[in-house]
Amino acid sequence: MTNTKKIKKILIANRGEIAIRVIRGCADAGIVSVGIFSECDRIALHARMADEVYYVGDSPSKESYLNQDKIIEIAKRANADAIHPGYGFLAENATFAKRCEDEGITFIGPKSETIALLGDKLQARNLAIEANLPVVPGAEFDNDNLDKVSEIAEKIGYPILVKAAAGGGGKGMRVVNDPKDLNESVESAIREAGAAFGDGRVFMEKYLVRPRHIEIQIFADRYGNAIHLGERECSVQRRHQKVIEESPSPVMTPELREKMGMAAVNIVKASDYIGAGTVEFLVDRDLNFYFLEVNTRLQVEHPVTEMVTGVDLVREQFRVAEGHKLSLTQEDYSPRGHAIECRIYAEDAHNNFMPSTGTIGEYREPRGPGVRVDSGVVAGSIIPIYYDPIISKMVVWGATRTEAIERTIRALREYRISGLHTTIGFAYAVMNNKKFRDGDYSTDFIDREYPERDFEYAGVDQEKKAAIAATVFEYINRQKVSMTFKKGPEKKSGWVTYHRSEGVKKLHR
Repeated sequence: MTNTKKIKKILIANRGEIAIRVIRGCADAGIVSVGIFSECDRIALHARMADEVYYVGDSPSKESYLNQDKIIEIAKRANADAIHPGYGFLAENATFAKRCEDEGITFIGPKSETIALLGDKLQARNLAIEANLPVVPGAEFDNDNLDKVSEIAEKIGYPILVKAAAGGGGKGMRVVNDPKDLNESVESAIREAGAAFGDGRVFMEKYLVRPRHIEIQIFADRYGNAIHLGERECSVQRRHQKVIEESPSPVMTPELREKMGMAAVNIVKASDYIGAGTVEFLVDRDLNFYFLEVNTRLQVEHPVTEMVTGVDLVREQFRVAEGHKLSLTQEDYSPRGHAIECRIYAEDAHNNFMPSTGTIGEYREPRGPGVRVDSGVVAGSIIPIYYDPIISKMVVWGATRTEAIERTIRALREYRISGLHTTIGFAYAVMNNKKFRDGDYSTDFIDREYPERDFEYAGVDQEKKAAIAATVFEYINRQKVSMTFKKGPEKKSGWVTYHRSEGVKKLHR
């Protein structure tokens, strides 16, 4: 008999599209959702959709979505049974997970010890070696004494990749092709890692030329059951961050999937893992694969797996957190068709993907067969400077890869966002790129195919027209009050309400 405890209320310690994804998961499961919002997110869509919403702090992340004290305080005040961290922010913070455990609040994710173990890339690498996973040749070194760093690099062989031991997202990462640049690159990586993660440790690995980045979705429960749900190809990247993903990978074979899947299961079992996670690998041209890292959370691109497997990963997270066994076995894994995800960012792809902040004018999502959009915005939403500029994730399913690509092109042509730059045109160009359509691409795809960032988009005329219309729309909209706020007595209640068709909801300060 399993020891289970029903979760009745979940605080979502995040914002934007992932917060909305979890809010919807709560609604599907009959669970009350508790949202939090920062100063600049007062009228954000996630703050309007949650059942209860609390003000968490000023706009900068460290004062709001990274404010552990305030989030724990709100969870206790709201009587939340659990906290779902989403991705980013505190999702892989072992200290925050431990604080939840100490407060008797269920952290929807792995145990704090597991997060700490796998979040340290050096420890994760050593664990992978113990679990017989292939790893890229590399070495640790004394970051306070760089006298032997050249000798170590020569043994590994150039090009070298310097990596931060903590964190990710390309921070503290440097590719070194020339020995004369090594020391400067290492010192720079140490400084950047220290600033980004509070941990300046770095190490070296052999830099694989033109590898593919393929990750395996895993799930485990507290009873020792662990499965994989296949792979996602994530090789279209800018600044070491993914922008387009697909499943299955164009180069995957049943034999390679079995090997990589079992390798992923082996390392999560070795780490006493619980919940959803992703094991990432690099794959070379000869289809040799090498362990890269473990992401101890739900991935941005999880809808790709949901589309081809039919498994609701967020709902499964809830079940496992309640103490249930996994609802499926490895034999139940039976993917169907092909899925492609385009991350739609508020970025200027022509200007090396620089963030584009501002107010969205026109906003119209694509519809039709096989199209899913997980978004965090509506017309009039603000893309602030404080957070990752992701607007949405457009995910498309087709019976075949070719059908999925053609359907993605159709959906991108339907997508309308005005008032700022987006990556819609970039995604459209990729879908029409011969190398991508042939499945012949690697992690340097953008730099090799678009060194001048000259992405052509057939929808550019429509975008110009939409931009003009959005300017008029914004001017007219400024003359109106888009939302009526009713402020209660400041000293007594300190709350704000807003009205919507189904009733009134409190926005707690």
